Amino acid sequence: MNIRLFALTSSLLILSGCGTDVAYRPTPQILPQHVQRLALRPVINKTQQFGLEDKLLLRVRDEFLRDGRYPVVPDSESQGIVAITITRYILTAVQYDPTQAATAYKLRILIDMEFIDKKSNQILWEEKNLEGSLSYPASTLRGGLTEEQSREQIWEVLAKNVVKRTVGGFGAVTGTSERRITGDAPSTQPASKPEEPLKPVIPNPY
Repeated sequence: MNIRLFALTSSLLILSGCGTDVAYRPTPQILPQHVQRLALRPVINKTQQFGLEDKLLLRVRDEFLRDGRYPVVPDSESQGIVAITITRYILTAVQYDPTQAATAYKLRILIDMEFIDKKSNQILWEEKNLEGSLSYPASTLRGGLTEEQSREQIWEVLAKNVVKRTVGGFGAVTGTSERRITGDAPSTQPASKPEEPLKPVIPNPY
């Protein structure tokens, strides 16, 4: 009887231990199998800052090439299209010296992106408000950065996140607003905080 009781107890413990590893994991919305090559549409810039679109497009293209899983080709040769829109550019002074001259800034750049399946001519998914942000000392201080230098660091983070979102699907990175798969009801699951970016970019505190 003791042996049977021990065996039953051990089985329950094993099952209980296995249960701790079981969690709901929604199926990632990865690219369809027929998509083998990607095209990048020219980035749309809805801000008042001139020339941002060309810088971001170049970094995103370089990141796709570095990743290597999906070749970037002209639109006519692709099965899927990545479209990016720069929606907000926010530069804020966050620290001042005794003379009220700014000594530190925070730059935030937000983008929207979507993926278009050329076979069905439909938007498969949209991701809103992917953000890159950087707090940095003014260029007049030792080790400080110019606004242009801070943008270059943000482009690097945003480009990595665009590639991760495209290749890895939902959950690879997320924006700050509701995610949506075209043709389905909007997700009721709250979007998670933006992915922890590479230093020195800091997460969005808002």
